[in-house]
Amino acid sequence: MKISNIKAIPISLPMTKPLKMAGFVFNSSDNVLVKVSTDNGLVGWGEASAAPGMTGETIESMVAAINYLTPFFVGRDPSEFAENLSLMDFRLYGNASAKTLLEMAFYDIAGKAQQKTVAELLGTVKRTKMPVLWMLASGKLEDDLRDGSQKLEEGFKSFKIKVGSNPVEEDVERSIRIRDLVNSGVQLSADANQGWSREKAVEFVENVGESLDFVEQPILGSDLDGMALVQRHSKIDIGADEGLHSVRDIKTHKEMSAAKGGSLKMIKLGGITRAYEAACVCDELGMNVNMAGKVAESSISSAAVLHISAAAPSLNWGLSITKQYVAKDLVRNPIVVDSGLAILPDGAGLGVEVDEDIVNELAAFK
Repeated sequence: MKISNIKAIPISLPMTKPLKMAGFVFNSSDNVLVKVSTDNGLVGWGEASAAPGMTGETIESMVAAINYLTPFFVGRDPSEFAENLSLMDFRLYGNASAKTLLEMAFYDIAGKAQQKTVAELLGTVKRTKMPVLWMLASGKLEDDLRDGSQKLEEGFKSFKIKVGSNPVEEDVERSIRIRDLVNSGVQLSADANQGWSREKAVEFVENVGESLDFVEQPILGSDLDGMALVQRHSKIDIGADEGLHSVRDIKTHKEMSAAKGGSLKMIKLGGITRAYEAACVCDELGMNVNMAGKVAESSISSAAVLHISAAAPSLNWGLSITKQYVAKDLVRNPIVVDSGLAILPDGAGLGVEVDEDIVNELAAFK
């Protein structure tokens, strides 16, 4: 089995409603798909969001990276994961999102060839149903309370409040009021997406008390001394996200007491293999894990996140798939979320069937 063709497809995904995160309002998501074909007729798909503030990549740079790497991978076996990752790193520095695209498609093909799920390719499947964090991201108290109440009725037991766009006192009030709504039996976190200074982050954690289970990336991901400072002032756990781009980053956060856990994303770590390895390292270090996609991705990438989560040693901080925020999915069999739990696809590879008519409809450049 050899790779015969690789095609990058930039796409714009409409969202069900605007999401407000650290001063930005998202109405759609700029993503890139990759379609990889083999000489025995198999096709694999990958998907990743452009995240310039997280990885430094745009849809244009991701497409350029895929086009640059393509000649080096035509003729190779997609199931040689370690060798293919090494070749990506040798040929192109950084570009973790672009590498995620390729490796996701390689896993999809290898699973189809071996009639195994991606989770089975990674190791032992430890769970097939996983709690999904629902984002409360309107930035408005009443809207978030209404949204949270509806999702509680649907069975969701985990919520994440997007903070950092409003004055700190408003974010504190919103967090406390939402905790009153969801009660103590529900996991509740807040994510500032690096939106605060050290001083504002300390103000938030000191005033929010123990209303939350953890606070994610309150300040710049590169400011580990500041993260440790915020953790010292906090009664609850501080988590890292934008600050985690490698296993070394995870270990450094642990060594500096800068975080008690983290949000692991393929686009930061460079693919499925490395996201799974990062989850294993977190478990070894006693750090909490939230496995996540970027806002917003279809059931293609969300399936990959689910497969990593199914094989990961632990998933203390839940699962942040994002296909539920997409107005039009790209597959014929979307990921199922039932009573707040995402169900692991059981088909070979990623387990989703891409609808190329919808892909062509939403393609950003035609």
